[in-house]
Amino acid sequence: MTEKSVLVTGACGEIGQALVQGLKARNGYRIVTADLAPLPDSIRSLSAEHVQGDLVNRIKQFYDYDFDIIYHLAASLSSKAEVATEEAHRINVEGTMQLLMLAAYKSEKYKKSVKFLFPSSIAAYGMPDIESKKKAGRVKEEDWDIPHTMYGCNKLYCEKLGIYHSQFYGQRHLDPNPPVMLDFRAIRFPGLISAFTLPSGGTSDYGPEMLHAAAQGKPYSCFVREDTKISFMAMPDAIKSLLMLTDAPREQLTQQVYNIAAFAITAGEFRDRAVKAFPGAKITFEPNPRRQGIVDSWPEDVDDSRARKDWGWKPDYDVDKFFEEYFLPEIRKRYGK
Repeated sequence: MTEKSVLVTGACGEIGQALVQGLKARNGYRIVTADLAPLPDSIRSLSAEHVQGDLVNRIKQFYDYDFDIIYHLAASLSSKAEVATEEAHRINVEGTMQLLMLAAYKSEKYKKSVKFLFPSSIAAYGMPDIESKKKAGRVKEEDWDIPHTMYGCNKLYCEKLGIYHSQFYGQRHLDPNPPVMLDFRAIRFPGLISAFTLPSGGTSDYGPEMLHAAAQGKPYSCFVREDTKISFMAMPDAIKSLLMLTDAPREQLTQQVYNIAAFAITAGEFRDRAVKAFPGAKITFEPNPRRQGIVDSWPEDVDDSRARKDWGWKPDYDVDKFFEEYFLPEIRKRYGK
C-alpha cells in the first residue's frame, strides 16, 4: 500500500500536535509538518520532514511536493487577530489562498483531487445581541454568518475561497471538459479543549484556564460573565471529526462546510465543575468588555445534524464524560492532585 503524502500546517498548535499523533496512529501516511516554530518533542519523531518558517513565504517550496491531503491549521487566532488585524489577514487569508492555489494546480496537473481540510470556527457567526443569541439556540451553517471579528471574517472568507477553488476556479467548470478540481472540506469547530497542552490565551480558553488555576490552588478571574454560554469539544473529538470528514466519500457530502457539536455549557457551570473537583478553588468573574463582546457574538450552540447525516458524525465525549474521563484525570496527573 502506497503511503499518502500529507501536509499539516500549524503543526505545533494544539490541534496540530493532536492531528499528527492521530494520523501516525493510523499508519499509511508520510507526514510533512510546517510551522513558525520547531516541532515539540511530542511529535518530532512522527514527522518525516518539518518546514520551519513563515508559511506565506514558504509556499513555493511546497510545489516540489505531491500532497494527497492538506490540513491547513496555521492561523492567527481571535484575540490576537483583533490586535494585529493586518498581520492576521496576511496569515489567515493569504496563506490559505496560496495553499488553495497549490492544491488546485496539483489537482489539475495530476488529474486527481487533492483533499484540502480546513478548520473553520464558530467565530464565523455573528449574533447582534444577547436576546438574538438566546432566541437562535442551535444555529445552522447558513444562519447569522455576519462575524464580528477579524478572525471570524477571515475564516468565513476562506470557506468561500475553498468552495470557489473546488467548484468555480477560473469559471472552468463551464468548459466542455472541465479540469479536475481540489476537494475542499471545512469544519466549524466550537471551543476546543486539550487535556495535554496548556491553554494559549484563546477567547474560549476561560474554561480550561479555570481548571488549571484551580488545580494549582491559584485564584482565577474569569474574563466573561457567569451566564456566558457557547459550545465546547474535547480535542480527541476534534481530531476524530477531521479524520472522519477526510474519509467520507465525496458523493455523500451535501455541502462543504459543516458544523459539529459536543456540549454547550456556561462559564458558571465550568466554575461549578472546578470547585467540585478542587474544593476551595477561588474563581471570580470580571468580564473584559472586548473579550466578552467577542464571545457574546458566538452562538450558544450549533446544529450539526448535517454532519451526523452525511458522514456519521457523533462525539465520544458529552459533558460528563469530558470532565470525568478526559480532562480532570489529566489535570490531576499534571499537578499531582
